[in-house]
Amino acid sequence: MKVSIVTVLFAATGIANIIFPFVQPHCNSSSGIGCLRGQHCLSDGTCVSHHITRDATPREDGRCGDDFDGAACDPKGAYGGCCSDHGYCGKTVDHCLVANGCQSGCTNTAVTSPAPQPAPTKASPGNSNSEPVIAQPSSTDAATGPETTDGTCGAANGGATCGDWPQGGCCSMYGFCGKSTAHCGEGCQSGPCARAPISPALKAAPAPKNVKPGSFKVVGQSGVPAMHAALMPNGRAVFLDKVEDYTQVKLSNGRYAYSAEYDPISNTYSALAYRTNAFCSGGSFLPNGTLLDVGGNAPLTWLDDTVGDGFKGIRYLTRSSADASINGDDWSEPGNELDTARWYASCQSMPDGSMFVASGSLNGLDPTVLTNNNPTFEILNAKGVTSGQSITIELLVKAQPYYMYPFVHLLPDGTLFVFASKSSEVFSVAGQKTVKNLPDLPGDYRTYPNTGGLVMLPLTADNNWTPEVVICGGGAYQDITSPSDPSCGRMNPLAPDPEWEMDAMPEDRGMVEGTLLPDGTVLWVNGAQKGAEGFNLATDPALEVLIYDPAAPLGKRWTTGASSTIPRLYHSVALLLLDGTLMIAGSNPDQMPVVAPKFDPQGFHTEFAVEVYTPPYLSGDNAQRRPTDVVLSTLSLNADSSTFTIGFTAPSDAKAVKVALYHGGFVTHAVHMSQRMAFLGTNGWKAGARQQLITVTGPPNNNVAPPGPYVVYVVVDGVPGVGQFIMVT
Repeated sequence: MKVSIVTVLFAATGIANIIFPFVQPHCNSSSGIGCLRGQHCLSDGTCVSHHITRDATPREDGRCGDDFDGAACDPKGAYGGCCSDHGYCGKTVDHCLVANGCQSGCTNTAVTSPAPQPAPTKASPGNSNSEPVIAQPSSTDAATGPETTDGTCGAANGGATCGDWPQGGCCSMYGFCGKSTAHCGEGCQSGPCARAPISPALKAAPAPKNVKPGSFKVVGQSGVPAMHAALMPNGRAVFLDKVEDYTQVKLSNGRYAYSAEYDPISNTYSALAYRTNAFCSGGSFLPNGTLLDVGGNAPLTWLDDTVGDGFKGIRYLTRSSADASINGDDWSEPGNELDTARWYASCQSMPDGSMFVASGSLNGLDPTVLTNNNPTFEILNAKGVTSGQSITIELLVKAQPYYMYPFVHLLPDGTLFVFASKSSEVFSVAGQKTVKNLPDLPGDYRTYPNTGGLVMLPLTADNNWTPEVVICGGGAYQDITSPSDPSCGRMNPLAPDPEWEMDAMPEDRGMVEGTLLPDGTVLWVNGAQKGAEGFNLATDPALEVLIYDPAAPLGKRWTTGASSTIPRLYHSVALLLLDGTLMIAGSNPDQMPVVAPKFDPQGFHTEFAVEVYTPPYLSGDNAQRRPTDVVLSTLSLNADSSTFTIGFTAPSDAKAVKVALYHGGFVTHAVHMSQRMAFLGTNGWKAGARQQLITVTGPPNNNVAPPGPYVVYVVVDGVPGVGQFIMVT
């Protein structure tokens, strides 16, 4: 069904409009609005396929339609006689209905609506071609029904009110009880509603161009859509995607690959296989350097029957800087599973080497329905095996339906900072309880489907490892019309009375992701200035790099960098490489890859180009001022304040040195899971000497640096040398 827009006014005085989609049954020939994907509108208001079918001889690989010389499908063949919108032969409704874009061999030529989804239960898988879509409220009239028994309320839940519900008496616009600004603010249905506008007070604040804005360069192709990414201990990037009907590379069995290993030295990729659908999964690194990927979505057996159900999937990928023979090895899936199904789960590496895995959808259906959601956490041990217990986190309960892909960071006292929707807390995993409730962050929603970006600023020995988190961007609701939020909040969660210090980016931005740099600054890249996460729900791509200097005074922290020419919308990633540049890849806003913009509703397409952004510290003359000949005395470091030495060559006029210990983590949906940086203590710097030998004091404990793979960067006068992987134990 094609959607158009209706404005819903909430029952409050002076409240801003919130816009949600509803069904438009006819199309408009002048605008094309109203037709399904794969169709165009005729002058009489009916929709027909835009595909050109020549009924050419069927291909042996089961591909068909426009992109394959108009090839038809053999109804007696192994695949099926219907050519899908995406050019794949089959016999399901996804292939055969004109309503779903069928190109030829269609069994139903009428333009009909897709079949309704099944009633949601824990066991029922969702439509794994789709994304979780937050349904519009059916009404925002004040609810006057009976008191809730499960924390749901409002028009969609029998008119229930919250009454004395322990978590709060405000019924949110989406039908959940609570007391946060997301519940009691704009759209509140009943209870002690404040009905304050969601829109932030801060507007975008213009910022000057950086003196050295840096530059972009396209260096290669990703092989697969880069939905997920991580930098492996061999210095290569791994890209991970969902099951698709097209990628740039195939496996030895003739199927498309959904994962690829990318070498930033040669800018080439190789195909990797997995066995369960990794669609919108989470991840982090185990203590031995193995990348762990968890959760996912249901199988698409009509498309690829070699890939199974990923809702509880656990995948392992091992690489080593010392053993090149395992480069190119596939994902390992020995059969371990999560305790509960998780689609859109977040991960955080813990001090004892275990893995904290939180949140996720149970079935991929409407997250405004309580039974679809999994607001719990489970612990996987240091080998990536679950404890077998899923435990509720009240913050995720109250954040619904904005509970998926929560922001999580390990704090230096061993507790976790957890953020979802607009709310956050300090959480004790050992105690299984909230240690401290933190103030709500002013502004719009910050997590899926209006994700902003989060970084924990570098921890330093100089300030006794005091943590500060920065959250920027977000949006108001899940629709292409949603404004994005330019505001940022900065806070020390462990302060006695923490408060958000508010700032603003130079522009509105959603799906913006922050990457820590070894000079202590933060790059904010990718995303859109309008819309939300979900297929074809974003427009106005944000092309400019934003540079944040946390050491500068409030109001002077932002400068702007170079601009890319490539939109990086939904499903984009950014990774800091060993050489100190930033790799940027991805953007796949379609249910299945679209290689031509004319077939995308917003004119965007699946992006396979890989770019490298060169930051200011490597621009101009800075590139010649790198420290070189870097030699570490050890590649294994205990987190116990033990020391090691680093020898290197510096410019003769260099003034100072810093050593950054960096863990890039796992990147997806603008969330950088487990990303952290620590500036270590140093001694022995000799001003004016080209040959340097410094003594470095390692992290004091695994709360500051949980075990796993890190990169050590020697930074002289703000310019980093090429990094080297080191294992922290």
